[in-house]
Amino acid sequence: MTTRATAPAPAPARTAFPALGTTAELLATDPSALPVAETVLRDELRAVDLVCSRFRPDSELTRVNLNSGATTTVSERFAEALQAALRAARITDGAVDPTVGRAVIALGYDRTFASVRPDDARSAPVGRPAPGWRQVSWNPRTRHLCLPPHTSLDLGATAKALTSDRAARKAAAATGCGVLVNLGGDLATAGSAPDGGWHIALADDHTQTVGTRGPAVTVTGGALATSGVRVRTWRRGGRVLHHIVDPATGEPATVVWRTVTVAAATCVDANTASTAAVVLGERAVPWLRSTGLPTRLVAPDGTVVRIGGWPQDLPEPDSGGPR
Repeated sequence: MTTRATAPAPAPARTAFPALGTTAELLATDPSALPVAETVLRDELRAVDLVCSRFRPDSELTRVNLNSGATTTVSERFAEALQAALRAARITDGAVDPTVGRAVIALGYDRTFASVRPDDARSAPVGRPAPGWRQVSWNPRTRHLCLPPHTSLDLGATAKALTSDRAARKAAAATGCGVLVNLGGDLATAGSAPDGGWHIALADDHTQTVGTRGPAVTVTGGALATSGVRVRTWRRGGRVLHHIVDPATGEPATVVWRTVTVAAATCVDANTASTAAVVLGERAVPWLRSTGLPTRLVAPDGTVVRIGGWPQDLPEPDSGGPR
């Protein structure tokens, strides 16, 4: 599930474009500030792609993974992304773990999703547990990193959310207006919200037709993130696979929740919780209750579970406003 951002009239200015294998969406309460905010967002997107992409041979992440078993010094930007990933692993007790890289690749997600074979006749490999984040040797003071031999990091669970947080914060500072950044369901706000708040439409797929009625929620600050198993799927050896891997098994997480949407102060925290909930399955509800984070979980049959004060669904206005 992803989110599509909307706002009541007078509508903030909006732009959207492809990025990071999804859609980058930007809203600004001051239309004249949109070009500056867009420049900030594009700069952040270029930076995270060069640092954290699994699919670029020249990315820093590729270099780090190729050097597994040896100590390497990483950049400040990589260090920030790594620390976010390791913190996510720690607070979820390993349900979100950056050492799942080899498992994700083995399942067939070894290239940009647009290039993944939708139906691969080869049999799926037997899953193996991820090495585990506790095996990563990391010194934040010196920025020295050593991965266990034959270990690959995948920072996808947190790096995109971190980019939403950074871009929203920097764009609001540069423009002095309210800003919303949405990267395929990782949504962060900064600055003053428009009158009535940011109106967020919820959908399984952010590419769904604009104007389709569905549930919505209004936020005045903070962040939302949605994780789901309906969009990034493919078949291998007759099995339907998805991209959220359970580190304990190296297999796609058992589908107990179709989508999970979480509200938090930062997009990194929201995405960490939503991804963990998909992995935890039946254990997600008590775990989420312990966090106190407002959450909306949708089961495969469409049953909705709301916890942490998540409101009843509001109907989405059928308008041509920004999404």
